[in-house]
Order: sequence, then structure tokens, then C-alpha cells
Amino acid sequence: MNQSLMTEFKEDLKDFREMTEKFYAKEVSVKDYKGFSGGFGSYAQRGAEASMLRLRMPGGRITKEKLKFLVDAIAAYDVRRVHLTTCQTVQFHDLGMKAVCDIMEQAMEVGIVTRGGGGDFPRNVMVSPLSGVEQGEYFDVLPYAERAGDYLMGIIKTVKLPRKLKVGFSNSPANVTHATFRDLGFVAKENGRFDVYSAGGLGNNYKMGVKVAEDVKPEEVLYYVEAMVRTFTTYGNYESRAKSRTRYMQETLGVEGYKKAYQEKLMEVKAEVKDALLIKETQVHSKQGDDAKEAGNDNKNVTAYPQTESASERVIAQKQAGRYAVAYHPIGGMVPAQKFGEIYAVIKDVANAEVRVAPDETLYIINLEEEQAERIHKITADGAKNLFETSVSCIGSTVCQIGLRDSQGLLASIVEAVEPYHFADGVLPRIHISGCPSSCGTHQIGKLGFRGASKSVNGKAEPAFAFYVNGQDAQGEERFGEEWGIMLATDIPKFFIELGKVISEKKLSYERWYENNQDALKEIAATYLQ
Repeated sequence: MNQSLMTEFKEDLKDFREMTEKFYAKEVSVKDYKGFSGGFGSYAQRGAEASMLRLRMPGGRITKEKLKFLVDAIAAYDVRRVHLTTCQTVQFHDLGMKAVCDIMEQAMEVGIVTRGGGGDFPRNVMVSPLSGVEQGEYFDVLPYAERAGDYLMGIIKTVKLPRKLKVGFSNSPANVTHATFRDLGFVAKENGRFDVYSAGGLGNNYKMGVKVAEDVKPEEVLYYVEAMVRTFTTYGNYESRAKSRTRYMQETLGVEGYKKAYQEKLMEVKAEVKDALLIKETQVHSKQGDDAKEAGNDNKNVTAYPQTESASERVIAQKQAGRYAVAYHPIGGMVPAQKFGEIYAVIKDVANAEVRVAPDETLYIINLEEEQAERIHKITADGAKNLFETSVSCIGSTVCQIGLRDSQGLLASIVEAVEPYHFADGVLPRIHISGCPSSCGTHQIGKLGFRGASKSVNGKAEPAFAFYVNGQDAQGEERFGEEWGIMLATDIPKFFIELGKVISEKKLSYERWYENNQDALKEIAATYLQ
């Protein structure tokens, strides 16, 4: 990001501090403060007595310098609750007025910008978390994503979007960034180019993306980003917030009409700016250095991670010889605050070592030698011990203003309920839980998903969750889960105990069992659904 823009962002912090002081003095309403603070990546938590701060990590990449900042800020401001988000950011919670202002300002000194972390702005650009080190990836997409992120940050002060804009880059068919159904997605291909999808997304009126371009040269991605911005500002809905996301343009224009509109904007951009948006080779040198170049790519063995039936193997061999990544999935994406310091102590002197945040709330510590990988593996042993414990959950209604249900509480209750049964790894699948329809927990693409709802019992509304089945995000197999009905929150742990027992008796994983037992799942679920 250029320094002049960074200077402007720093100057804006004066306004944020002033407004935040007024909010905590009860001179500004929760609604008005939300409309202002979201653009700075901060919201008041439920109850309006504390704040959260969303620290943008472009591509989920936490360098050692940024990691050290997290460690120091956690210590200086006694941060006790940290959540990893499905947009690859790090959220600090339960912050007071001074802490949220100070951390936001100090973060900029190490290149962490919170501006645009909420509100009607381009959000954190997402990237496959092992990009650059993953065996079998088509190519390292991270450098191009970082350029796209810088470009989008540059329009924050000059372009008014109808709503937020989410952009993702995928390095393989694993499609963990959901690039085929984002507002804008760049999908790597074996030939070293991208296919481009747009106007997709989760949440209300969820849609698969429209393929708007094929075989795009990586150095041209900024033309496609600018074309997306222009298409959105021209055809997006500025009148109704409920219909202002890019996916509604598929309805107003039709799929073919949308594709035509996008391509017209693309031609307009190319004619207008000529070569000005081409990314130069010097701007995209791999973060992994010469080791990555020498390792090359093995396109015959494109992998999907974590493993579909086991989460026990957390040490992953990179494509760089003698280097490893370690996966660490804290339950519910809630990282013990001191863990960042423990990780930093191990990697601070390791060349090229860094941390990546994945869209499924996993941390990957990469570029480790064997000895460091063993140490990181040991200190992260408190994380998920099986596939089910890698389940994804938003922060939930105890913190989020708009959250309807306690998604973190639900996940914790299920984990506690099934633990005594010691089901084999893979018997229960990874699940996805969102506290509301916004799908921050990506419930619509889980093998099993839950979304906050209500259920009437004896005329009284009780906490409940809508139940989704058979979602999938892998490229070429994408599908949104089918909603089967509503379960009481108190019944969901019982459902998983029963499900686990049935599958255990067959000595199968959930995936293998489900292939031939959809009716059996419906029969089990029927006891708990309405």
C-alpha cells in the first residue's frame, strides 16, 4: 500500500477516536455508531459496553512482524478473547474505548490496516492458505491477491459501493476460499492462468458465481477487479440494502445479461487505462523465495486440505524440500490469547516462517524445518483432535449485535456431549454453524450446517437452529446444503450422539456412510426436526 494512502488512513483515526469517545459517553446511538465504526473494522459488541476490532490480514498472511504485534497488543491491553474469521482476519474482542483506538492506530505501524473491515467496502482479499508452499497447487496466487488487495484499498476513499465486496483467489480445486461463488473469484488453472467468477455468495439469496472470463493472465487481474467495481456501482442496488449485494444482479440482469454487462465494463477498463493496471513481474516475486522456484509444481497431485476423513495428521510436507507446515485448529476458531506468543517464540528466528489464517478458522504455521515443526506441533496440541472438532463457527449472539443464536455455545455443547463416546476420527463430520442468515459460519456449504433460528414450544419461542445437509465447496462439485427443518438447540447434541452411534456400528466414516444412507440420516434427524 502506498504511503500517501496510509497517511490518509492514519488521519482518519482522529475521527474514529472522537466518535468512539462519544459512543462510550452515551452521546451516540448504537445504530449510528455501527454505521460509522464498521468502516474502520470495529463494531460495538452486544450490550454496547465493549468493542471488537477486525485486523485485516490480506490473504490470511501473518508475517513475523505482524505476529509480534499481535503478541505485544494482547499483552499490553490484556486481550483475552481472539477469534479467527472465515474471511481470514483476526478479531480482538471485549476491548474498551482506549484499547480499540490505540490498537487500531498502532497496528498501522506494522502494515495492519483495519479500514474497510466492515461497512460497504471491499473486504479482506482471501487466498488459499498454503499458497506458495502446497504440494500440487497450480501456482502461487498470493502475490496477485496482495496486489488486488492493495488496489481495492486504494478505492475506499473514492468509490461508494452499494454494499461490501468480497474477493477470493484459489490455488487448486480444493476451492477453500469459495472463489467460484464469491462477489469476485480468481480460480487458478493448470495452465498457469485464471478463470474468473463473479456475483456469487453465501447468506440470503445465496448464488453460485457466474463465470465471466477464462484463461486470464495473472498479470491482468487488476483489470478484472476494476471491471467488477464498475459493474457493481453501475448495476448494484443503492436503494435497498437487502438487495444490494452483487448476487442480486443475477436476478435484475439475468445470468447472460450480467455476464454481458461485466464484459462490457472490462472492455471499457482496458480501453481507458491501457497498460496501467498490468502487474509487473517484480511486484509478484514469490514469498517463498528460490526454494519455491526450485521445487516447481506437481500438477498431477492436486490436494485438498485438511483431509476429508481425518484431522490427526497436522504436519504437512511442503513442496519445498525439507520444509513443513503445521495445522492448528482451535475449537470454534477461538485462539487462546497466549498461543500467539508461544508460536512466535518458536518461529521468530526462522527464515521465511510465517502464519496463515485459513477460511475454515485453522492456523497454518509454514516454512518450518523438522525440529521447529515438532515444537509447533507440541504447543498446538490443545487444538482439534479429530475432524469433528475442526468444525467452523461464527462468534455468535453473545458478542455479535445481529447474531440470533449462540453458535459458539452450540459447538461447545456438542463437543462436550460426544466426547465421552470417543467416536473414531471421521465418524462425525466437520459442521458449520452460523448464528444468523449472514452465513459467517458458512453453514450453507457444510456436510452438515446449522443457522440460528427459533422454534415454538408450547407457544413460546425457544433457541433453535435450521439444519442443512450435503453442502460442498470443492471446485466442480459445488452445491449449497438443503434445509431440512429446525432443531431445538438443546436437542442438537443428542442428535449427534445418536448419529455417531449409528455410524460407529457400521465402522464407517460419515462421508462413506452418507453415500448410501441418506434415508437413514433423514430418519434419525426426523426425531429432532419440525
